[in-house]
Amino acid sequence: MVGQNENLSEKYNSAMTQEFKFFAADYPDTPGVYLMKNGRGRIIYVGKAKRLRRRLSSYFQRSSGHTPKTQALVAQVASVDILLTATEKEALLLENGLIKKHRPRYNVVLKDDKQYVLFKLDKRSEFPRLTVTRKVARDGAVYFGPFTSAAAARTTWKLLGKVFPLRKCSDHVFRNRVRPCLYHDIHQCFAPCVKEVDKALYADQVHRVEMLLSGKSGELVDQLARRMAEASAALEFERAAGYRDQIRAVRQTVEGQVAVIHDHRDRDVVGLAETPAGLGLGLLFVRQGRLLDQQSFFWPGLTLDEGPEAVPSFLAQFYGPGRFIPPVIVAPYGEDDEPLQQVLAERREGRVRIAPPHTSQEKQLLEIARSVARQAGDRKESIASRLRRMLRLVEEPLRIECVDASHLGGRDMRVGQVVFDEGRRDKEASRLYAFPELEGTGDDYAALAAWARRRVESGPPWPDLVLLDGGKGQLAAVEQALAQCEEDVCWELASIAKGETRRAGELGDVIFRPGRKNPMNLKPGSAELLFLQRMRDEAHRFVIGRQRRARKQAVLNSEVTSLPGVGPKTARVLWDRFESLDAMVAAGVGDIESLPGIGKKRGAKIHAALRALKPSRG
Repeated sequence: MVGQNENLSEKYNSAMTQEFKFFAADYPDTPGVYLMKNGRGRIIYVGKAKRLRRRLSSYFQRSSGHTPKTQALVAQVASVDILLTATEKEALLLENGLIKKHRPRYNVVLKDDKQYVLFKLDKRSEFPRLTVTRKVARDGAVYFGPFTSAAAARTTWKLLGKVFPLRKCSDHVFRNRVRPCLYHDIHQCFAPCVKEVDKALYADQVHRVEMLLSGKSGELVDQLARRMAEASAALEFERAAGYRDQIRAVRQTVEGQVAVIHDHRDRDVVGLAETPAGLGLGLLFVRQGRLLDQQSFFWPGLTLDEGPEAVPSFLAQFYGPGRFIPPVIVAPYGEDDEPLQQVLAERREGRVRIAPPHTSQEKQLLEIARSVARQAGDRKESIASRLRRMLRLVEEPLRIECVDASHLGGRDMRVGQVVFDEGRRDKEASRLYAFPELEGTGDDYAALAAWARRRVESGPPWPDLVLLDGGKGQLAAVEQALAQCEEDVCWELASIAKGETRRAGELGDVIFRPGRKNPMNLKPGSAELLFLQRMRDEAHRFVIGRQRRARKQAVLNSEVTSLPGVGPKTARVLWDRFESLDAMVAAGVGDIESLPGIGKKRGAKIHAALRALKPSRG
């Protein structure tokens, strides 16, 4: 059967060892993107080329001195698809998008490609405010950062808010406020929303914040110290204390930021280091000449020989649209990649230069980045590697789909599917499957079998492992369904069953695999078992939550919207306020009349209609 480990291994090995016959004449000598696939049809590498024929030929020439990674890649190639583009720049953009979508095994893929935290100062406003954001928009605002620690950035934001009393509210609230907020009462806001505020005074506070975040903290401290002395000499001690507090806040904010370059320019520095486990990359953020923060990345199995390919691929993915991009990126590779520099310049809306270090200070920064990269290689075994070893899988399960079936007394049969990609939950890939043909059966086995057929029909990306919430019966149902599918799928299967107390998450949970009578020997409390339990719990919460939402919406549509004077919008207002139909029926007429957009006349009509429902509901 499909799920049995021995047969699956034979099937997998047979597919993976299909020899690929490369003929250069089959490929054009034009710009484009190539997708290498293994015997299972999974994309294992995405690359771009100015001349596809020449680039692909380099892979399959026996005389080529390939790196170990490239040798392993070529050995698994069963087919190569190509996508033609007009220019190499278009090929770069297409390659970047395909890498993010398919996350191929042999590409340099960012596991942590989230947007970092920045400060945003919207100077277009008459009364600007300082906010924390993760996205750079083309809105004329000034951005400062990035910061890898969101907690540290928000702490700094709160500290600045205490001593620089800029407004905190959004533009919408600012335009509609009728009285000062709490921040004004505690002297952390001038309240320009409702009070007459001296624009010059407010602009001076904005200028101080901008100086601080721009790295001119020394100049700002000198200015504040002079004003504090002048206020003290004039016996204005309260104003002098305000300057004193601002000086303390400035020093506390810049504490730990080291001045490394005296040209006051923004730049990022990329360093590579090879470790026994793979290739590490260190990234330094230098803003206004100060070393602000750092980040590290790691790719197991790679060597420095892959550096000329890894760095440009990393830069194209990391500096995506909406991310802060400095004008200078110090990197050991990529200075000759004109398409990459063009793409980054368009995203930044300004020139971007990728270059190796030129000055002694930049060379010192590169060494620091390399040190960060070496530390990135000192990591524990990945969860995918642990699961492969403990569950005896054919390969590391990078994409895991966890599935749970649920119904309400045999009704509303649903199957929820959540996806974990390289250990992280991919919420956008979650899916809910409904099976009206199984209404009233309460048959979890039939639902899971139907899910397996539907999942095969939906196509790639295929899972490396499917985890089922259940025991041997659920596992066998999916096995048999996959065996009957026309498409040849090679999915690894496992199921997680609750222990004797039937409590989710208990240490006694057991894991079953196809072809094994007894459960797998996973140690209670081990990292891999806890990870599987977490996935099971996420799938359970997802399907139950969606099921309740659908049921609530059905009740809302059937009973509430059937009342006179109640449409979908009013029904939503009622539901948000009372949360249940019983609470609506028990509500007084005044409670309903006070809701937004209803009023007395309409509220009385809705109240009478709700009261009429009471006898029918017993």
